[in-house]
Amino acid sequence: MTTLTLHATGPVDPAEVWDRYLHPDRWSEWSPQISRVTSSAPRIAPGVAGRVHDPLGTSVGFVVGEVSEAGRRWAWQVTVGPTRLDLLHWVRPGPDGGTTTGLRISGIAPLVVGYAPLALLALKRLVTVTT
Repeated sequence: MTTLTLHATGPVDPAEVWDRYLHPDRWSEWSPQISRVTSSAPRIAPGVAGRVHDPLGTSVGFVVGEVSEAGRRWAWQVTVGPTRLDLLHWVRPGPDGGTTTGLRISGIAPLVVGYAPLALLALKRLVTVTT
């Protein structure tokens, strides 16, 4: 098992960043590897499941494991074929305003290392792109 932690800081308000995480239908606004999301609920909560669809027409399944509104943190598992990635996200006020967001990715090394550049790009867009 390999674990990698990524961070990004930008000017978008923490409440807006958190809202972008809470609603799966908003994920494609800031994550270029996501074209759409089908989800069992309009808002993440423990047990919410669905599929993340990419621009190439493939998809991966997911299940939300935990959500802390007060801590602005959430975790989910993404199934990639017979393997799984565990992802933990958090949102904090940035050091000079705005937001710092983080992501801890755990799984087999090829998936973690392969996904990291896309994840970092998405995190940067999450905290910098205004919609």
